[in-house]
Amino acid sequence: MARYTVETATRKKRKSIYAKTRQEAAEKLTKAMADRDGGLVFDDENMRVGEYLDTWLNGLTGSVRQSTLDGYEIAVRVHIKPALGRLKLRKLTPAHVASFYQDRLSTGAAPASVNKLHVTLHKALDQAVKWNMIPRNVSEAVKAPRPASKEIWTLCADQVRAMFRAAQGDRLEALYVLAVHTGMRQGELLALKWPDVNLRDGRVSIRRTITKSGGQLLLGEPKTAKSRRTITLTTGSLNALRAHRKRQLDEMMQRTGLWRDHGLVFASEAGTLINPTNLRRRHFASLLKRAGLPADTRFHDLRHTCATLLLVKGVHPKFVQELLGHANIAITLDTYSHVIPGMGDATASAMEDALEGDQPEVQDAEDA
Repeated sequence: MARYTVETATRKKRKSIYAKTRQEAAEKLTKAMADRDGGLVFDDENMRVGEYLDTWLNGLTGSVRQSTLDGYEIAVRVHIKPALGRLKLRKLTPAHVASFYQDRLSTGAAPASVNKLHVTLHKALDQAVKWNMIPRNVSEAVKAPRPASKEIWTLCADQVRAMFRAAQGDRLEALYVLAVHTGMRQGELLALKWPDVNLRDGRVSIRRTITKSGGQLLLGEPKTAKSRRTITLTTGSLNALRAHRKRQLDEMMQRTGLWRDHGLVFASEAGTLINPTNLRRRHFASLLKRAGLPADTRFHDLRHTCATLLLVKGVHPKFVQELLGHANIAITLDTYSHVIPGMGDATASAMEDALEGDQPEVQDAEDA
């Protein structure tokens, strides 16, 4: 155990730190005193969960994407604080947390939604542990609801061709071509700028994505570090982009004075960001109808289609991971393992080839 003194607004207080070893206690003490000297001091004995969550959210500003912070804020304000906010932080128990999750489920919340609440609460309490405000994260003792796995819907090659035929001449034709050929996310496509595109070398660099804050569309950082990547374009996608550039320049000339040039590759008719909801409802839905494709096809399914077409053709999953910008290959394999039915046969054949001639011939029982 180690002890140190902090000053609150009204008095001095002695605080204790517990650890398994003397060295660990010394390390925790050093950090706690550094936090104290840096002004990171809490009256954690009487602090309530709601008060702490507000403090936690304020500390996240600038360290996470705005859309992520908005999601945490909604989870805290709408769900967690009304249910747990009045409890003292140090008195919060696994039973409180489990009851909260069960209450959300019983009122009709989807398991995936409750799982997101668990992620938010777990992250918040993890930070409280690091700040020595609570001895352990009680949410770790509670099993979060498991989200139902989403079935992936993809287009076959013939359906993709039908979509491309229906998109010919559309002002967003290149958007649909790139979505299938590159597997880029919708937000990445809509945030793409011409300086990110090298039409000479046939490459596109993913540097940003569309995010939302307070209902306003913004350009933000890519989803993960792996999402920041450079993609080599296919001949088809490169030709589509070149034609799109020419079409856009003509459109800008026709709308002189009305066009606000933000350098966007795919822009609204005023040159501004395209609202993802409008893209799906007004443009993509119409395209699906013209192509005779299922109306419930999502724009994100074009990304799944890209991955599926490549994997079925035998492209190594590691290359597909890099193309899609998945954080790790496990995500790629977990998402698309069902479209690689020949993996087992391929490994069995490879093993037989590797050991060919090394094993004695075995006769069938009937022949014997």
